[in-house]
Amino acid sequence: MAASVAAQVAERICYSDDRVQALAEQGLLEIPTSYIRPVEERPSIQETSLKEAASDYGSLPVIDLAEGGPDVVAQIGQACSEWGFFQVVNHGVPVELLERMRQIGAHFYARPLEEKLAYACKDPGTAPEGYGSRLLVKDEQVMDWRDYIDHHTLPLSRRNVNRWPADPPHYRSTMEEFSDETCKLAQRLLGFISESLGLPTEFLVDAIGEPAQNIVINYYPPCPQPHLTLGLQSHSDMGAITLLLQDDVPGLQVVKDHEWFTVQPIRDAFVVNLGDMSQILSNDKYKSCEHRAVVNGERSRLSVVAFYDPAKSKLISPASPLVDKDHPALFPSILYGEHVATWYSKGPDGKKNIDSLVIE
Repeated sequence: MAASVAAQVAERICYSDDRVQALAEQGLLEIPTSYIRPVEERPSIQETSLKEAASDYGSLPVIDLAEGGPDVVAQIGQACSEWGFFQVVNHGVPVELLERMRQIGAHFYARPLEEKLAYACKDPGTAPEGYGSRLLVKDEQVMDWRDYIDHHTLPLSRRNVNRWPADPPHYRSTMEEFSDETCKLAQRLLGFISESLGLPTEFLVDAIGEPAQNIVINYYPPCPQPHLTLGLQSHSDMGAITLLLQDDVPGLQVVKDHEWFTVQPIRDAFVVNLGDMSQILSNDKYKSCEHRAVVNGERSRLSVVAFYDPAKSKLISPASPLVDKDHPALFPSILYGEHVATWYSKGPDGKKNIDSLVIE
């Protein structure tokens, strides 16, 4: 009975401030029904156990960028072909900067709710800049056990640092520096991916054009019933390429051969994954990968994500050198903004949005 009452209270709290961290800090025994996933989408109890997750790493490729040359190109090509996901080490982004990013994220989420709400997301359904929890704005949606703060960083015309926290004083300068470094790394990786496809090094960077970059700091609080919910529902990323910086708490899972694998956090590494636009540009040779985040009942998890995407006005098509009479185009040309609008209006639903575009 006490647990049921607690759940009812939690439901009211959830709708009043709509922030998962505030909800989790109530000491609930049950999560609100709005966070309970359908049975077929729920992770197993083993997947949400930190002890079990620590031994479930799968074999996600780890690529050392310090080596350079044809070997790195070949490794990245194989990882893109087999997984659509890989990790990179010795990537050139200063370790001290990575630590500062983790610190400013932890500092933000340690602030009182009232202070965080000063940066509240005003439009979560289409342009989710700021502090929020909802991925979508559909009434029937199942909520994710996650808070986020989203920063529009590139191009500079989208950047408004007044929308970013000013505490600590180096928050904004750290975000700007991280934006510059992750943009350079994303372009370097796209160069390797282009070469692995037999294309000129700059092909994919040029095809994407001036990038639209968002940097998101995610916070996944401990959850009293982690086997009933997800920190982030199953999806593929909409854009070109994504870089993820993890802390030491497992939670990211990726699909391979219809099985979920938990990705081992490697200190100061970036997890890299292809987005839907890279699948189109490669003419389906490389695929975006379905992934999700699970939570646990013991520890919070923090991650930082840098999305490298085309402008919404950019038309994306299969790379012309990859299309001929023996290899017809498997996707139509698509305006990136239309793909984004579909993703938000229908919901991610795994990879259904991009798979529905494949030309039979």
